[in-house]
Amino acid sequence: MVYNRIKHVSPHFRFQGRFAQAQEVHSGNVNNTFILIYHQGSETNSYTLQRINTYVFKNPRSVMTNIAAVTDHLRKNIGASRADVSRMALEVIRTDDGDVMYLDGEGGTWRAYSYIPDALALDMVENLEQMAEVGHAFGRFQRHLADFPADKLFVTIPDFHHSTKRFYTFVRSVEEDRAGRVPALEDEIEFFFERRRMLGEIVRLLDRGELPLRVTHNDTKSNNVLLDKKTGKALCVIDLDTVMPGSALYDYGDAVRFGASNAPEDEPDVARVSLNMDKARAFTQGFVEETAGFLTQAELSRLPLGIKVITAELAMRFLTDYLDGDRYFKVDYPEHNLVRARAQMALLEDVERKEEALYRMVTEDVRRFGGA
Repeated sequence: MVYNRIKHVSPHFRFQGRFAQAQEVHSGNVNNTFILIYHQGSETNSYTLQRINTYVFKNPRSVMTNIAAVTDHLRKNIGASRADVSRMALEVIRTDDGDVMYLDGEGGTWRAYSYIPDALALDMVENLEQMAEVGHAFGRFQRHLADFPADKLFVTIPDFHHSTKRFYTFVRSVEEDRAGRVPALEDEIEFFFERRRMLGEIVRLLDRGELPLRVTHNDTKSNNVLLDKKTGKALCVIDLDTVMPGSALYDYGDAVRFGASNAPEDEPDVARVSLNMDKARAFTQGFVEETAGFLTQAELSRLPLGIKVITAELAMRFLTDYLDGDRYFKVDYPEHNLVRARAQMALLEDVERKEEALYRMVTEDVRRFGGA
């Protein structure tokens, strides 16, 4: 019975009403998630309760401190705009003693959120309208956090998008050749050496102050946006575990890389891998419409660089793990990481072919929506 797994935890949170039922959700890959229903008179209150995977998130206190600060800020700014804050931002449910998480007697770390009903998250967008809504959601996320001091957040995953350091890690993996795979990968290795300067461009721009530090989500996939089931409109951004300081280019780039690819991340036939410009355009319009009023010209004018850097970085991470003997990413077969790397490399090559068109597209949207 599901309740027996959470009955020692749920009383420690400020849930409103009388417990009615619990259901486990199996769609997530990291944390154990439960939906709880409480009855309060004629009202029904729904909550999400999660046991945090502390193997993945080794400092859950920092993760939850970031999430609480960001969601509080989002709710304040969204409320000021008279939008329905209950459906447009997550709310962290505190424990009885006011904490953002609860430590049980068995070593478990738990957290809770208000549950947003009548909403769906799409693993893959089905049409351009949905792609545009995902763009609006991540753009609004940036807009409502534009006045948040990003440097006050904890860096929960050090150097997560420090592509220069990731390149040096890749070089060490080539030199050590732990799995004996280097001799067969000369072309793939050279691919990243040829692009090593591009890989570090956003890091250099941040270090020089030419790009401002922003609050970034760092996992801008379509399934981290809730859409209203009735209207199809974007509600809010979820899965905030990787919220950290960074560049808006990272979030834009990863969203386009994932959402506008015509093939899965592990497509073995690289001839099928390409960038769907219609999807890229739909996302960009939604994102730029929300952000053109506050992102700097230096950011807006370089958005396509984010696609290149993030795609190259992920491809290099896949190849690094393949060289190391598949120690980081879960694989389904011996060459899975190599297949992933080659698919992302093929996507990057197509992005490079379409780079001028991407920059024209962004420029047109910035002018259309009144950017700097």
